[in-house]
Amino acid sequence: MSETQAGTDLSHTKAILADAFGRIAEQVSQVADGLSQQDADWRPDPEANSIAWLLWHLARVQDDHIAGLAGTEQVWTEGGWNKKFALPFDDSAIGYGQSSDEVGQVQSDPRLLADYQAAVHQATLRYLDTLTADELDRIVDTSWNPPVTAAVRLVSVVNDCTDHVGQAEYVKGMAQRRG
Repeated sequence: MSETQAGTDLSHTKAILADAFGRIAEQVSQVADGLSQQDADWRPDPEANSIAWLLWHLARVQDDHIAGLAGTEQVWTEGGWNKKFALPFDDSAIGYGQSSDEVGQVQSDPRLLADYQAAVHQATLRYLDTLTADELDRIVDTSWNPPVTAAVRLVSVVNDCTDHVGQAEYVKGMAQRRG
């Protein structure tokens, strides 16, 4: 492969990833738009996730994983979002493995959730701008077989975030139709 072709392929890869993460940011904004606090906090049953938790969790996962890849501080602490949200969790909490009671403690303003995710999206774009072929191939987790590369981690984050924003859209529809 020529150097020019490799550069074009990398540019194409960056564009695809930026588009995927951009769609997530757009969907989060759409879910939060016009969402009442009551609907954001509503849970279809006592064990279900609320929209507020789903949006918070997906942004926290993206923030945590992108900061880990980039070797930077998370937007959560760097931007003071941990203080703005004032949740009763350790700053390292991203929602993974939380109990139903902990899920219920995430009762955050829908606009704040969208604004945090938008800030995470900007950090993601900054990281994507730095991508090289070597970075995409870099092993970032050896606890799996095969080991996880940065490229695989990015795809995993996109997958996780699209799952959760889709769930949030579904719960929003349920919340708005309930009697």
